[in-house]
Amino acid sequence: MRKPNYVMMAAYNAWANRRVYDAAATLPDEEYRADRGAFFKSLHGTLNHLLVTDRIWLKRFTGEGEAPNRLDAILFEDLPDLRAAREREDLRIVAYIDRLDENDLAGMVSYQTISNPTPIRQPLWSGLTHLFNHQTHHRGQAHAILTGMGRNAPSLDLLLLQRETGIGMT
Repeated sequence: MRKPNYVMMAAYNAWANRRVYDAAATLPDEEYRADRGAFFKSLHGTLNHLLVTDRIWLKRFTGEGEAPNRLDAILFEDLPDLRAAREREDLRIVAYIDRLDENDLAGMVSYQTISNPTPIRQPLWSGLTHLFNHQTHHRGQAHAILTGMGRNAPSLDLLLLQRETGIGMT
């Protein structure tokens, strides 16, 4: 567990989300909302899902904030409102990671899932790794949706962020 890795992933998460939202903002609303066969159907559903799950995980980690009770909840119908909420959540994630130390990362987190309310206990570092991996997974779906529409989907390579900012390069 190295805190610099989580600092880098929080920065990457916010950077990649901005790039996907920039691309989404160029779409006509009907294309943005069209069912593209992704797990959460549309780009709109996928972006809402990512905000939902980040809120759920941050509530588990911090005990603070909203935690929707459905993974497919549509928190915001309007893309600008969804984007503003996404940006606030990304700032919240970065601030949370900044407050952690190595002892915090080694600590345990306890929670129940939405789909199966069995108690679960795992190391915080493991839950954080899932949070960032989950974001990457569904952003990949968003990227595929954009690509399938013939749009210029943005590069989301971590290495690009590292080269642009120097984070993770030392």
